[in-house]
Amino acid sequence: MQFEEIDAGDFRIYAGALERKGNSSWCAAVVVVRARADGGREEVFRDEDIGAGYPWPNASEALRYAVQRGRDIVMCRTDIQGRSNRLQRRVA
Repeated sequence: MQFEEIDAGDFRIYAGALERKGNSSWCAAVVVVRARADGGREEVFRDEDIGAGYPWPNASEALRYAVQRGRDIVMCRTDIQGRSNRLQRRVA
């Protein structure tokens, strides 16, 4: 298991490479958290097996992909907005 934390403005990206059970491949995972104005934190995106379950051959490639996906989420913010809208609909 390998992890990396990256600050990206008001967001923190937690990227990980996790070894799959039973074989020598790795999966990539990412969580994006936003810092709120009141000092709290809010998880805005989570995917524990990104890349449609692609079996990465080593930890460094899986981690690199997870970091890039986290940066894409923060920069594009399309998935963040989509999740926010879904959460608002559930509450209403």
